[in-house]
Amino acid sequence: MALALVFFSVAATAHVEAVNTLTRAGDTRYRPTRHPDRIVLLPGAEAAREATISWRTDARVRQAQMQWVRAVESPGLHLTATTAIGQTRSLKTRNGLAHHHSVRLSGLEPDTLYAYRVRGDDTWSEWLQFRTAAGTFKPFSFLYFGDAQNSVRSHFSRVIRGGFRTSPDVSLMLHAGDLVNQRDGNHDDEWGEWFEAGGFLHAMVATVPVAGNHEYVTVTKSGNSEQRTLGPHWSRQFSPPRNGPKGFEDTVYFVRYSGVLFVVLDSMRALDESGAAAIQARWLDDLLSRDQSRWVIVSHHHPVFSVALGRDNSALRAHWMPVYERHNVDLVLQGHDHAYGRGHNLAEGSKAVGRAGGPVYVVSVAGPKQYIAAESARVGVERVGEDMQLYQLIRLEEDRLHYQSLTMTGRVYDAFELEHRPNGPKTFVPRIPPDPNETRCTNPSPPRGTRCWEGDELAL
Repeated sequence: MALALVFFSVAATAHVEAVNTLTRAGDTRYRPTRHPDRIVLLPGAEAAREATISWRTDARVRQAQMQWVRAVESPGLHLTATTAIGQTRSLKTRNGLAHHHSVRLSGLEPDTLYAYRVRGDDTWSEWLQFRTAAGTFKPFSFLYFGDAQNSVRSHFSRVIRGGFRTSPDVSLMLHAGDLVNQRDGNHDDEWGEWFEAGGFLHAMVATVPVAGNHEYVTVTKSGNSEQRTLGPHWSRQFSPPRNGPKGFEDTVYFVRYSGVLFVVLDSMRALDESGAAAIQARWLDDLLSRDQSRWVIVSHHHPVFSVALGRDNSALRAHWMPVYERHNVDLVLQGHDHAYGRGHNLAEGSKAVGRAGGPVYVVSVAGPKQYIAAESARVGVERVGEDMQLYQLIRLEEDRLHYQSLTMTGRVYDAFELEHRPNGPKTFVPRIPPDPNETRCTNPSPPRGTRCWEGDELAL
């Protein structure tokens, strides 16, 4: 297969990179080698039968090759393994020329444990395992993370690892955008830190990635005009189902997982491009009109109802919220505001505790960049918090959804349940901890009035 060499020339400053990662000038920590790295597993549209594995090597490896087999107790996995060939794409960064590989698997059996390994240059990765989704509804848990973004290896590592330690049987990890900072350059080191933070988890627990504003970069075109475009790493590292509306296939998609529908939207383009919000709304409306899943969970980066000071995304309320309300979406999981906020059925202008119907809108943050919450958010949202790195553990049962937002000390900061009554309305049940005190910023020297921490100062 012919390889297209891509090099993105994007303005960047050495200072921004130096303080946002643990690497320093001259480091070669994240240069590609003959050994496979950055291995990540994504579910297919029908996750009971499809999956995609992506990884990276240096340019010596010119073909995407992997072996996979139904997992057995014996170490002789290679004896009956099937070889699969995929696609390879090049990307040149300041860490050198890399080849990004991807293989899509189909025809898998539901609720089945598989083992696989990916090829390097005369070497292989370790054998890794994953379980496919069930063919019909089956209870499972997943983790939801807000923005990691800054100082990823030094601070996000404990969040993703803490979530897995709390619930090692999770089936999915959903990242609601701004996985890295990236805006000021093609920061391959930042992506290296993101993959290192999660390590083998990315390769064994299905990842559902959401593109945020920092997944987009500003590219200088001919005539010195500038254009915001999806960063070059995204489509090389992540291969989601290409089932979104035309022109949005890299960042808008859905996954059916064990009877639950996960939908990912691109709020950056919705806010940045004329007509993009409406296109996605029509696509979502059509999808939800046809879908019969027990639970429906939507994720995008920018919040429908902002928590942070000075932010508002009215276009999302105009185009997307009516679809959520009309189809009684269960959860809308978001990031961007670098604070915590959770409100129920906000379309009615009410906190609606204990009432029936309506989506639950959540904003959370996993990285060290922390903003100050707006007073208006404290009035209109049931649970708000600042200066906390959080992960959310969500368990889905046939008639009940259990939600917990946990801090890095294991404290449950927020919790609720959604109950689907047989032939009746959906009911919201608050489970806020006995100590409901709101967490506020503790930084004695906040960098500015809207922020508790910048985030990048914490990688020094």
